Amino acid sequence: MILVSIIITLLYLALIGSFIIGFDKVETFTLNDVTPKTRFSVLTPFRNEAESLPTLLETIQNLNYPKHLFEIILIDDDSTDNSVEIITKFINKTDKNIKITQNIRLTNSPKKDAITTAIKQAKNQWIITTDADCSLPKYWLDSFDEFIQTTNVNCIAAPVTYHHKKGFSNTFQLLDILSLQCATIGGFGIKKPFLCNGANFAYTKTLFKSINGFEGNTNIASGDDIFLLEKAAKQQPKMLHYLKCKHAIVKTNAQPNTLSLIAQRLRWASKTSAYSNLFGKLTGLIVLLQNTLVIVLLGLSISGLFSVKTFLYVLIIKANIDFYLIYKTALFFNQKAVLKSYLFAFFIYPFFSVYIAILSLFRTYKWKGREFKK
Repeated sequence: MILVSIIITLLYLALIGSFIIGFDKVETFTLNDVTPKTRFSVLTPFRNEAESLPTLLETIQNLNYPKHLFEIILIDDDSTDNSVEIITKFINKTDKNIKITQNIRLTNSPKKDAITTAIKQAKNQWIITTDADCSLPKYWLDSFDEFIQTTNVNCIAAPVTYHHKKGFSNTFQLLDILSLQCATIGGFGIKKPFLCNGANFAYTKTLFKSINGFEGNTNIASGDDIFLLEKAAKQQPKMLHYLKCKHAIVKTNAQPNTLSLIAQRLRWASKTSAYSNLFGKLTGLIVLLQNTLVIVLLGLSISGLFSVKTFLYVLIIKANIDFYLIYKTALFFNQKAVLKSYLFAFFIYPFFSVYIAILSLFRTYKWKGREFKK
């Protein structure tokens, strides 16, 4: 068991270390006084987002980018609340640059259908997707525009984090997404991109059509971002980049309670078996093995069947490398305050992640009032 523990821990140390190195290899992009040129179509699917939409619409209105260079397409995915009414009133009062369209359902994936529907209607070459519960920074589109003007690119992943609010549940999720963002950026830095977030993701229509959109993945409800990234990485890897820019950071809300958090993570876990990226699968396996190892060694140590000293070594190694990973991301996102709760979250996370992994093998999940299978 000691040999197994050493092997898994060394693999984990090498993996997380590579992400930390990769994070630094991706240069931080700073804005200059460049004349805007790129035309964007911003696509946002929504379903029953009456509470979140006012914030999104306000941040859209406050975007610095010239109005004639972008359009906003909001795709109604069969909402049963007053989401459409909220948007319509907003359009009539303030912003004619926004339009609503109805999702055309053709597959088992409502969000992929919504994006495909909107792309067919989009006027512009560059597509940016975001979510209805997001807040967009003032210079969001400026960041993408300058990056496009200065980089040979047709697909761009960009930063996403949660709003920092009171309560341990929010803090736990914020620490988690910061670790995922470091893995995302680090993956790009070591030339093995395997993660992105559809709340802040851009690509050209030409690329979308050349890889046949979401074809081949529509049987899985989630993954509009990851599967598209995988296809882009295979076809044109040199034109796939990460926009590591503070002015491009999109913020969204953490899940409000434990049940919705579990549902979200089950939704994320449901798509992992369909990943074609071997590095992504290997990453998930090593992380799961390390978290499982912590739980197993804890049980064996309590039972007197394993050296407590060795278990503590494993725990300390994991705690330190994980902290450094999150610390670097927290600095970039200007969310260092969340690190105060790191230690408590660190002890909980192995149990949470293994629980989700096991649960995903047997459970369907509900999302936005619908039930989905893997």
